Amino acid sequence: MSNPSPTPERAIYGFVLYLASIVGFGLFVIWAYVPEKWLISLGLTYMPQKYWAVVTPTYACVGILLFYIFYTGYNMTITQPLDSLDTITDNFSRPVETNGQPEGAIPPIGDLSISEINKQMYL
Repeated sequence: MSNPSPTPERAIYGFVLYLASIVGFGLFVIWAYVPEKWLISLGLTYMPQKYWAVVTPTYACVGILLFYIFYTGYNMTITQPLDSLDTITDNFSRPVETNGQPEGAIPPIGDLSISEINKQMYL
């Protein structure tokens, strides 16, 4: 029987990655806020410019924002139009018949066409 909890190896890897991310973020914050002279006095001379402490998170945020914008736009371009032949139902579908139903009654069970669903949801 499958157990949803992670295996001990995965738990250890996750904990190590958690600690590594905390240490990496701590080093980034120290590098970003400690003056350059102090770092040089400690012998750390091969550090990137402080410019990258501001630009890297900014690029990451803008990149994530652009990803969502382009992903949404791409999905809109590949969506078939409402009258496309690709949205045809199969031979086993039963259309909903509301003839003779009183107003406000629950309609009988049946399959709604994709055009009706799209008109209700998106138009």
